[in-house]
Amino acid sequence: MRTGGRILVDQLALQGASAAYLVPGESFLAVLDALYDAPAVRTVVCRHEGGAAMMAEAAGRLSGRPGIAFVTRAPGATNATSGVYVAAQGQTPMILFVGLPPRARAHLTAFQDFDLAALFGGLAKHVEIASAAARLPETVSRAYQIALNGRPGPVVIGLPEDVLSESAHVPDAPFVDAARSEPSEGALADIAAAIGKAEQPIVIVGGPRWSVAAQEAVQAFALRFDLPVAAAFRAQDYIDNRHPSYCGHIGINMDERLATAIRASDLLLVIGAPLDEIGTAGWSVITSPVPTQRIIHVHPAGPDPRDGVRVTDAIVATADGFARGLAALEPPADKRWRTFRRDLRAGYERTLRPVPTPGAVQFAEVVRTVAERVPETAIICSGAGNYSQFVHRYTSYRSFPSSLAPASGSMGYGLPAAIAAKIAHPERTVVAYAGDGCFLMTAQELATAVQYDLPIVVIVADNGMYGTIRMHQEKAYPGRVSGTSLVNPDFADLAKSFGAFGITVRDTADFEAAFDAAVECGRPAVIALALDGEAITPATTLTAFRTSALRKRT
Repeated sequence: MRTGGRILVDQLALQGASAAYLVPGESFLAVLDALYDAPAVRTVVCRHEGGAAMMAEAAGRLSGRPGIAFVTRAPGATNATSGVYVAAQGQTPMILFVGLPPRARAHLTAFQDFDLAALFGGLAKHVEIASAAARLPETVSRAYQIALNGRPGPVVIGLPEDVLSESAHVPDAPFVDAARSEPSEGALADIAAAIGKAEQPIVIVGGPRWSVAAQEAVQAFALRFDLPVAAAFRAQDYIDNRHPSYCGHIGINMDERLATAIRASDLLLVIGAPLDEIGTAGWSVITSPVPTQRIIHVHPAGPDPRDGVRVTDAIVATADGFARGLAALEPPADKRWRTFRRDLRAGYERTLRPVPTPGAVQFAEVVRTVAERVPETAIICSGAGNYSQFVHRYTSYRSFPSSLAPASGSMGYGLPAAIAAKIAHPERTVVAYAGDGCFLMTAQELATAVQYDLPIVVIVADNGMYGTIRMHQEKAYPGRVSGTSLVNPDFADLAKSFGAFGITVRDTADFEAAFDAAVECGRPAVIALALDGEAITPATTLTAFRTSALRKRT
């Protein structure tokens, strides 16, 4: 006989879960007790449920298996929605377990009771409440199957307190592996024929179920065919950025030369990448509902009808399966697009040259310095904000996985993601970038990094404002600053108060030594960059946005 808590933890261990990120609650004490005797599943105590859920999402992104988080009842569950949203938008497998009141108290205004399905129904891929301890193996197995297959995403399981405390005699469920699907020989032949007829074909990579094997196979395919390859937003590590085919990313802050090329392309081979607002640069490079290009879209669940782009050539296949099939294709003798590919590559290389910005700290130079000094296997994390434009423009990603960033634009993600990355890969260098507003969304998780002795480096871009919103404010309401200014702590002192290393950099020339000290200190480290608020994007300033907006009004 085992308690429900023990049965649940045994299923997680059997499914290969290596860590559970949680904020404890009395509703799942039986799980905490079971984790006490489960060294295979590391218990990571977090400071906020949003941070715990983001860590679980990052763990799922890195491993391809569901990241695991536990939170309690209504306040904890509502806090965790931010991480669930990141997983939903990023097509990341994740399971959130939510402690609930005992079954007999459900829907009776019990303390912190709430409607689980109503809260998560629009966010999660599946929501379920465990009904009995004896059915927990079935429940967990189903959660893994749903989270992993088709369009991967988050699953939320409610755990009534008495289900976890009651005992049952029940066998474990078998290990759940994700289903594999490959393209047919006919589909592959159609792709080869379509490429052979194209004048300006482009490959776009992104989406779920990527792997080192998929990366290597697509890179070899692109090299044989001499094709340009673009990465979806937040998927720049899907291909080695040094590869001669890589030509940049799509979405926010994309290179205009690449945007023009995609518009003019007659064939887009889209492997996994979403064709949503961000994936199409606001439907400006791929029009909605009917695109001008022929699009061959590959995805384990097929094209998403919510993306707004009607795809007629759809192939249902996982990235691994599809990439393996590409090895059988022979390139045409006439690669008419060779110059097209070379021009796009040259354009991407030009974007890597830092553009001077206002202020003593050149953020572009900082990012380039980090990219040059970390190992190829380093994991670079970031949240959301204009500062991340610098990160994604000036970082050259070389291995997979090496980038963790929210496709949803969720602030606060960088630090929790870095913690999960260091726990999953303690041997790898992990660097997180965060804006001042972004960092303070989850800064309390620095205590988690200190507690578990995780030597991550967090670089805080401090410009004293919610920069992205301020930029849009200057575009729409020039000179009328409202609701976007920040008064920040001394981030170096804040880090030291947690027991971390902290230092402030006020000049670019001082950054290299500060970064080396942060890496070598052997504990969590925060480097605060004193940035000029005028340096709002890699290419322009706040004043330029304001001046342009005022000019349009006259």
